[in-house]
Amino acid sequence: MIRLPDASGALRPYTPRGRPLALAPSAEPFVSRRVYAAAHVVADPFGDTTPGAPAALDWDATLAFRRHLWAHGLGVAEAMDTAQRGAGLDPRTAAGLIRRTAAEARAVGGALVCGAGTDQLAAPYGTLKDVTAAYAEQLAAVEAVGARAVVLGSRALAALARDADDYRTVYGTLLRQTSAPVILHWLGEMFDPALAGYWGSTDPDAAADILLGIVAEHPGKVEGVKVSLLDARRETALRRRLPAGVRCYTGDDFHYPQLVAGDADGHSDALLGVLDPLGPLAAHAVRALDAGDRRRFRALLDPTVALARHLFAPPTHAYKTGIVLLAWLAGHQEHFTMVGGAHAARSLPHLARAYELADGLGLFPDPERAEERMARLLAVHGVLP
Repeated sequence: MIRLPDASGALRPYTPRGRPLALAPSAEPFVSRRVYAAAHVVADPFGDTTPGAPAALDWDATLAFRRHLWAHGLGVAEAMDTAQRGAGLDPRTAAGLIRRTAAEARAVGGALVCGAGTDQLAAPYGTLKDVTAAYAEQLAAVEAVGARAVVLGSRALAALARDADDYRTVYGTLLRQTSAPVILHWLGEMFDPALAGYWGSTDPDAAADILLGIVAEHPGKVEGVKVSLLDARRETALRRRLPAGVRCYTGDDFHYPQLVAGDADGHSDALLGVLDPLGPLAAHAVRALDAGDRRRFRALLDPTVALARHLFAPPTHAYKTGIVLLAWLAGHQEHFTMVGGAHAARSLPHLARAYELADGLGLFPDPERAEERMARLLAVHGVLP
């Protein structure tokens, strides 16, 4: 039994589940869906975690976590916002992370996509030509290691663009230059307020029209679109309008079971931060889809939504803190420290609830270790047995 604090400051007893899910790993690729987990990075606990300082990573633990995801058949989405790209993970370290992860992917045959953005630019960012050049530099680095690129939303472009034509110009230039099809990422302002009005409109429906126009104008250059709007209706509507052969990757950490399960008109593939803690369970669910058992898929994933909604509660960009907490409790790393000091971005009651929900799902391979570590974290904050 452990005493957990709630939002009112009261302590209540909680008896851990005591038994983990027994899910044997399988690296066999999925056949019904493409599924990527946006993976977090493990900080060096003795490094400088001051906000704004260059990230110091525990490379062994960071890469071991990626091997854990691949061992269950999941792909890895590298250097995305889950890895704190633009929020603690600096461009130089992100570039090194991409190189190292690509080498690991080649060694184990793991699926990999990597983010390419413009985070090497600092405000006031310069000109649109500078934005295009920054994108091109990062795209070239991803292509050089043999990975598929995810073209991330750009704070610089959002700040400099006057209208939709500026987005068409920048993305058009990039798509004509890429040697392989890319994934375009539409990251909503709930994840990054600096991206408000992306694609040249504050009206999401008008923005979708602009994005779809860019995709249609460059046939064969866009492999998919990742939609992170936390709006299942809008994602489904956009998915139905994509050209044939262009995939929709859901980034909706609130509605992923229904979007990936799909309907008579199609389905979304997945590129999700919530798959970081859900990896083995999510892989098991997708294998049920591979076997044609949609009901089993929903039965496995629907109960995880409460945890996902908690982790991604406002301010949504702080979701990484809960994800790293769960990785520590699950034994994937030996500390709860994050680059940029982000381990302090959530309250103790929030973290306690994340532990409770994850334990209820059986996500911890060693429940006793998870309970002991949670008790240690509580004790640091003055909550004693």
